Amino acid sequence: MILSCKDIYKSFGGIKAIDGCSFTVAEKKITGIIGPNGSGKTTMFNVISKLIKPDSGTIEFKGQDVTGLKDYELAKMGVSRTFQDVKLFQNLTIREHLQIAMSDTDEKLLSNIFRGKEGDAQKIKEVMELVGLDKPLDTYGNDLSYGQRKLLDLAIAIAKPHTLLMLDEPVAGVNPRLRDSIKDILRELNSRGESILLIEHDMNFVMDLVDHIFVMDAGKVIAEGAPEEIQNNPCVLEAYLGGSEEGTKCL
Repeated sequence: MILSCKDIYKSFGGIKAIDGCSFTVAEKKITGIIGPNGSGKTTMFNVISKLIKPDSGTIEFKGQDVTGLKDYELAKMGVSRTFQDVKLFQNLTIREHLQIAMSDTDEKLLSNIFRGKEGDAQKIKEVMELVGLDKPLDTYGNDLSYGQRKLLDLAIAIAKPHTLLMLDEPVAGVNPRLRDSIKDILRELNSRGESILLIEHDMNFVMDLVDHIFVMDAGKVIAEGAPEEIQNNPCVLEAYLGGSEEGTKCL
């Protein structure tokens, strides 16, 4: 187990976004979180990565209580993530984005860009080859297409020193060919021993990729299991489609 979330609650203006959510993420596995819009998936991601402070509950990472840490403190412990909306510096190059990601110091932004470390060039080459981003390293962020920006966002997360990779909708808005490429990238990472936690609405992508799934609805986990178990789970069908058999017991 690399991550444990227990009894997490978070409300915004009286609305419960997270309502007693609990789950654990296995080490060296690909774990998926699914659920209808508004179920609390991204809020839960933001709580885990310390962008939002929970009202109550406990988060443990690698056996250590990290509930009260700041986002940069957790990142230094080895959590790297992407976002639904790709967040790049428009006027920095691909190389500069990756140099910043690979820095493990508290130096200022410009220092991280101009003071590269030995081995950075090789690591950048390896990450670029892994994600298949065939663009010159001096290409600026605002000169990339949407799909290329998604690949760079993934490359940044991979390049950052980490032991847990958190991906928020990694294939949202991409074409089928790129979706399959990203699936292959994540499989390769997992074959190298990576622990991956992802949110995704593309059910075919999730069911074909992950080892274990947690289903969220109304801010809590209502079901969990292997993909084949989740596909026919009545609680999941009710959450997505409505109208499951009366008396169905969910988690």
